Amino acid sequence: MYRYDEFDAAFVRDRVAQFSAQVERRLSGALTEDEFKPLRLQNGVYLQLHAYMLRIAIPYGTLSARQLRQLALIGERFDRGYGHFTTRQNLQFNWIQLKDVPEILSLLADVEMHAIQTSGNCIRNVTADQFAGVAADEIEDPRPVAELIRQWSTAHPEFSFLPRKFKIAVTGAEEDRAAVAVHDIGLRIVRHPETGETGYAVLVGGGLGRTPMVGKWVRDFLPKPHLLAYLEALMRVYNAEGRRDNKYKARVKILVHEIGIEAFRARVEAEFAQLDPQRIQADASEVERIARYFAPPAHADLPDNPPALRRARAANPDFDRWVEQNGFPHKVPGYQAVTLSLKGIGEAPGDISSAGMRLVADLADRYSFGEIRVTHAQNLVLPHIRQEDLHDLWQALAAGGLATANAGLITDIIACPGLDYCALATARSIPIAQALATRFAAPERQREIGPLAIKISGCINACGHHHVGHIGILGLEKRGEESYQITLGGDAGNASAIGEILGPGLVAGDVPDAIERLVAVYLAHRKPGEVFVESVRRLGIQPFKTAFNAEIRHDAA
Repeated sequence: MYRYDEFDAAFVRDRVAQFSAQVERRLSGALTEDEFKPLRLQNGVYLQLHAYMLRIAIPYGTLSARQLRQLALIGERFDRGYGHFTTRQNLQFNWIQLKDVPEILSLLADVEMHAIQTSGNCIRNVTADQFAGVAADEIEDPRPVAELIRQWSTAHPEFSFLPRKFKIAVTGAEEDRAAVAVHDIGLRIVRHPETGETGYAVLVGGGLGRTPMVGKWVRDFLPKPHLLAYLEALMRVYNAEGRRDNKYKARVKILVHEIGIEAFRARVEAEFAQLDPQRIQADASEVERIARYFAPPAHADLPDNPPALRRARAANPDFDRWVEQNGFPHKVPGYQAVTLSLKGIGEAPGDISSAGMRLVADLADRYSFGEIRVTHAQNLVLPHIRQEDLHDLWQALAAGGLATANAGLITDIIACPGLDYCALATARSIPIAQALATRFAAPERQREIGPLAIKISGCINACGHHHVGHIGILGLEKRGEESYQITLGGDAGNASAIGEILGPGLVAGDVPDAIERLVAVYLAHRKPGEVFVESVRRLGIQPFKTAFNAEIRHDAA
């Protein structure tokens, strides 16, 4: 894991001191809320429905056991004993008092964490594949370059006040597990087809929200030494030409859409030609220094699928189901990565108690070299588990209520906090997720259905990524009542796609029945080995739309 150097530590401490003084001025009345708002947003502080919310950065989703214990402490001391993991691999505390924020930020700085640029019109937390450094299909670990981008973009003097927020994701694997195509910039580490050199394929103009779009290729291959200069050129074009007259049309995706990808690419290439990549790119020694922090841990020489694991799986169907569903193949023989689902039946997706955080931290120290990953699907991952330790790990997780075997299944639902917390939300998300998880709770039923991603947002801002859900659910307000719009066929992976709307909105009570009908079409018509979204692509939307509209009481839309 990356460790702060002297500059990092001093920078974060200086920011804590600066913002502490600003908080004091706000509490004294010297600053109005309008004056204070841009200052608090630069430090991850939102004013929500019931309290302040603090959003904490977890760069590229990598977290240490020590850091997770500190988050547990903060949750107990300053919140209500829990935290909420988000689709940007961040953690949110939803019940913070403003007077406590300086102390919280100081506690974060103690463990090399902060909340800088988790809000505001700047480059937000850089996200990555949760299985970085682990996956066998990986060309290269994306975390060193994600850390390089984090350092380059933090408090960048030219890009701290962009037309709108800006999000970057990086993957180094053949399978996209970081949803790079629905980011403002998506980077894929690739090999040059002729030389074998590793570099970057660059997408631009993806994003969800009010106008969902899939990113477009702006470069098929960018040499590694040119990355920061090329990002700088891209950001300059957006900063200069992105709209500032209408926040709903201010994202880079709108600029790309309005002028076209060819014209946008030409502008970026012209800007890039004027820059000196050697001046902008970090020194080779600095790149190497960063990379050393992500060297693989000291894995032992172990046999794959040891007899003890085979016996334990044969003896316990629940354990066998958990290994099969939540396990992820590790590129080192004898090891496995495992997903810790934060989607227990009836629970709020992404929430974890302080006690749960401490349990995960202890288990990470015991079994996973002290390392935890946060996924954009609002779960946690222990990336380096000896296969011979899986049964002991599972027993400890089960005792703590964290062994739900549903990773990637229909109850592994992404949901934003919605109207229960968010001042921007127009409908509740959490109760819909809970109702659906309860409806499909039976493990045998979930396994029969197979991989199916349901994603729920409580407003048009799409923090729940509903547009790219295999089934997406968008909560809206219509004439004072909550209404839920269903989309079908979205995908956040290699075959990125925006889902299609099936029909008018539904009242909340009809959503589970509607989802049931969609699943029934799939089960009736799927081919052997075909997962839900593949059936949707093959069959088209019409049979699902017909089932969706049957015997359903729509809202008054």
